[in-house]
Amino acid sequence: MPIEITSPLSPAVISKLRCGDQVLISGIVYVARDAAHKRIVETLERGDQLPFDLAGQTIYYMGPSPAPPGRCIGSAGPTTSGRMDAYTPRLLEAGLRAMIGKGPRSPEVTSTMQRARALYFAAVGGAGALLSRCIRSCETIAYPELGAEALRRIKVELFPAIVINDITGGDLYESGRTRFVQIRVSTGSTTG
Repeated sequence: MPIEITSPLSPAVISKLRCGDQVLISGIVYVARDAAHKRIVETLERGDQLPFDLAGQTIYYMGPSPAPPGRCIGSAGPTTSGRMDAYTPRLLEAGLRAMIGKGPRSPEVTSTMQRARALYFAAVGGAGALLSRCIRSCETIAYPELGAEALRRIKVELFPAIVINDITGGDLYESGRTRFVQIRVSTGSTTG
């Protein structure tokens, strides 16, 4: 049974979630990819004010397609999270508490997530049209010249995701691989 949570996430919610938990996220989520991450980190390094307060926030790694008539956004599937790994530790240090994307994170990111008490969620790749139905509003708040990579603020309702990395060091990708190998060994399967 999925757990309904609200973004920005409270420390109590972050503390309770574990890798493998299915969640439905409602509330405010920011959308940024590599180009926006680079700008955010440069702004932090200069000591300038960001276009939004990172404290407690969730960032979704997504490049939206243009909105069809009557919709606030087009297809809204996740992009590969590893592209943001070079910037993520700095954002976590500045208060970011959750990320949504697809694919594994680097050891540096996962260890920084533990120290910062942050979570990483996966959204289902290839389901962008369905995921867009959970987005109620979308507003570009900074870097409009970046086009699809502009910084956006979206309001989501019951957005489905799975906890991949939790604050205890749990990693669903790793535990899934381990479980797969155990099943293959116990059944004697040696073929792909």
